[in-house]
Amino acid sequence: MALNMELMTHLETGATTVCNCWSLERRDGVIYGFTDHDLPLSFEGLEFKADSGMSAKALQQMSGLSVDNSEAVGALSDASISEKDIIAGRFDDAQIKIWLVNWKDVAERSLLFRGSVGELQRKGSEFHAELRGLAEALNQPQGRIYHQECAAILADTHCGVDLGIYGYTAEIALETIDKAQKFTFENLTGFDQDWFASGRFTVLSGAASGLTGVIKTDRIIGNGREIELWESIRAELSSGDLVRLEVGCDKRSDTCRLKFNNPVNFRGFPHIPGDDWLSSYPANSSLNNGESMNGG
Repeated sequence: MALNMELMTHLETGATTVCNCWSLERRDGVIYGFTDHDLPLSFEGLEFKADSGMSAKALQQMSGLSVDNSEAVGALSDASISEKDIIAGRFDDAQIKIWLVNWKDVAERSLLFRGSVGELQRKGSEFHAELRGLAEALNQPQGRIYHQECAAILADTHCGVDLGIYGYTAEIALETIDKAQKFTFENLTGFDQDWFASGRFTVLSGAASGLTGVIKTDRIIGNGREIELWESIRAELSSGDLVRLEVGCDKRSDTCRLKFNNPVNFRGFPHIPGDDWLSSYPANSSLNNGESMNGG
């Protein structure tokens, strides 16, 4: 990225007073500021702490569409980045910015890097975070895929389903917890079997507040209900913590029509022949009259 002209003039003097500053914004909106200067600095409405023990290796910035990358290293502490938050996944895909700053005049600064946190590991009393540049998003597949299932995400702008409609969500306190992955409720009634399967499980209170999971199965067992997630919630859960369950969608056209009354927004291609059609061949036991093999 281009350097600030005032900062460039300062660098050309040869006797510089520069340092690095980082801002780290989690998906839940919590923002942290760090600097490798020996005193805290402030700009853009954020304080950059000097006692965080955070540093970054040299940036690798390339021309064209190559992916910029670096690594951040820092000390684990309850006052900044804690081991519990890393394990819980609160820093996954966090947005990060890195500035080169004249600490004598913070107005003389330039943004050197902008991207997100990739793989994040705990090593002893330190954390090591892979930093991925903006070009990383270009490695992701783009555009629509022609297949039978719906390509939209439930309740997004393409789908249009309103989860605020009665019966599409339920808020309830946790009762019986098995390894933070399987939950039993005695008072969760009024919903069909598998109603919440493939839906979202969000913790609203307690130590795990803000964390989410995807529901694997939703079973009615006697007078109760058992909800199991694909992966356990990576933070402490306690009976009485409030959670929200959101209705699930298996992406099939029949589900879109019968469960959500939303076939007009279905974004799949349910009539595309499957793999068995590609390998089919004429047989004496079948009707071979030249009509469509799909029956139409």
